[in-house]
Amino acid sequence: MNTLRITLSLLFTGLVVAAGAAGAEPPQARHPTPAPPVPEADTNCATLTDAGYGYGAPMPPRVRPQVRRDARAAGAPAVAQEALGYAGPVALAAPPPPPAPPAPGTPAMNQPTAKVMASAPVMGYMGAVAMQDVDTSRYAHRDTNPVHQAAADPVSTFSIDVDTGSYTNVRHLLNQGQLPPADAVRSEEFINYFNYGYTAPKDRSRPFTVTTEFAPSPWNPNRQLLLVGIQGYTVPASEIPAANLVFLVDVSGSMNEPDKLPLLKASLKQIVPKLRAQDRISLVTYAGSTCVALPATAGDQHAKINAAIDSLGAGGSTNGAAGIDLAYAQAAKGFIKGGVNRVILATDGDFNVGTVGVQQLKDRIADKRRSGVALTTLGFGEGNYNDEMAVTLADVGNGSHHYIDSLEEGRRVLVDEMSATLMTIAKDVKIQVEFNPGVVAEYRLIGYEKRMLAREDFNNDAVDAGEIGAGANVTALYEITLKGAKGASVDPLRYGTEPPAGKGDELGFLRLRYKAPDGGASQLIEQPLGATVGTPSERMRFAAAVAAFADNLRGGKYSAGFGYDKVAELARSAQGKDEGGYRAGMARLADLAGVMQTPVAGTR
Repeated sequence: MNTLRITLSLLFTGLVVAAGAAGAEPPQARHPTPAPPVPEADTNCATLTDAGYGYGAPMPPRVRPQVRRDARAAGAPAVAQEALGYAGPVALAAPPPPPAPPAPGTPAMNQPTAKVMASAPVMGYMGAVAMQDVDTSRYAHRDTNPVHQAAADPVSTFSIDVDTGSYTNVRHLLNQGQLPPADAVRSEEFINYFNYGYTAPKDRSRPFTVTTEFAPSPWNPNRQLLLVGIQGYTVPASEIPAANLVFLVDVSGSMNEPDKLPLLKASLKQIVPKLRAQDRISLVTYAGSTCVALPATAGDQHAKINAAIDSLGAGGSTNGAAGIDLAYAQAAKGFIKGGVNRVILATDGDFNVGTVGVQQLKDRIADKRRSGVALTTLGFGEGNYNDEMAVTLADVGNGSHHYIDSLEEGRRVLVDEMSATLMTIAKDVKIQVEFNPGVVAEYRLIGYEKRMLAREDFNNDAVDAGEIGAGANVTALYEITLKGAKGASVDPLRYGTEPPAGKGDELGFLRLRYKAPDGGASQLIEQPLGATVGTPSERMRFAAAVAAFADNLRGGKYSAGFGYDKVAELARSAQGKDEGGYRAGMARLADLAGVMQTPVAGTR
């Protein structure tokens, strides 16, 4: 009888849902075929509707996945909300009362069925189909860099990377009580989130300084760590050239959650007071249709810019490719020769209309960057976050990728680090280390899996590489096993290469290539690396703690039992002045991760 009562109640619920759908516009009317990009800059976005809402009339907010899970756990009624656009409220019958417990001795054969049916509330609506929460976040899989024998493969080549989005995305997940998937963790983005206090260049004749350090590894006494740090010259905000900024804003239905469009709007408003009369700012929006919400406007028109930001609302599908085309068209119209020209894409990355293939979008962005307009991506939210798309587009677009998990992070990226985010001081920066096989038995580059290059790419100026902004710093770590040390991962070759005469005191040879921001032939920096093992500095100890934290989150293959408790201890011992409390925050995250993950024997 209980099962019958539940079945009839759910059937009644379905009839009410169907009745609500009958009074709404047909799906074809609510999701029209995406219009081509609007070519004129004076388009009135308020007249463009998507899913029945103009951009000036925001779609009622979706319920965040965690809130919905909490509501289900508390027995609250389900909330009907269309996943791809909202067509007005849908009435739902109250959920049936829980079935009475069976009498003692009564078989429980039907109880699992009743439990499944009762725990399937309608969490989203698309036509007449009920849906439950599904996490569709996408992360590219990359195998962790392996150990190399210096005798067989002495040269390591990679491109620099100034992205930080992986660290802040994982921070967001941990603070939500979730351990991240391994593919969400990119070690170099963890390491490069932090400032290591490298000495900046005294002048601008060379865009950056190079700092190296060689010291023992904290997780394996038989190994060492090599640190290579790059520090770009600083530029006061007042000296940043005139900027032509086009903010490409995702206003699709998936952005209608508190940690997405509302957070994005609040973050954008923090940059407005910093804009100057010589700057130009545009707002381009995209959902099912694309629109110029704010044509190129002088940066000192703060009230007008804020009003345009305030008018943004979410609803509909996601035609990101058309938005990219329109944003670059706007950037071309406002192009400032000798200035900063950049499209800043703010999205959860959920492209579901138009050109959606990663390779197709890469080709499109690669073509656009040749015009001198760079692309930076800002990621938001969870549940359908397309990290793979956001990271790929930024890399191809000569820009950087950041994830905004709080208003504080929005200010850090868009205001405090504006020069590093916006102004490129060197492009196509490549690093190559040739290890001395007479001194080094093995080496492993920590991170940079998505930036690996072939040896011959180092001297090929046609090969794209990473950019560094004013004031930015980049850090790379190698784990080194010296020749003759215990604990090597790979057996030595019988016919190994001996060190060249007179070079036995060199660990290796460092080469860097870079181009000026406006291109031209690359320039070369070279310097030998000393083999003397020193006492680790504060920066080395903290960088090592961050690297071990990332490795633990990826499964702990290389951190040799150096668990979260040891990570937190090492990070706290190397906090230093810690302006902003970012280093202390990392130690707290290690504590959180340690509580959430079941310890493996011998790792805690």
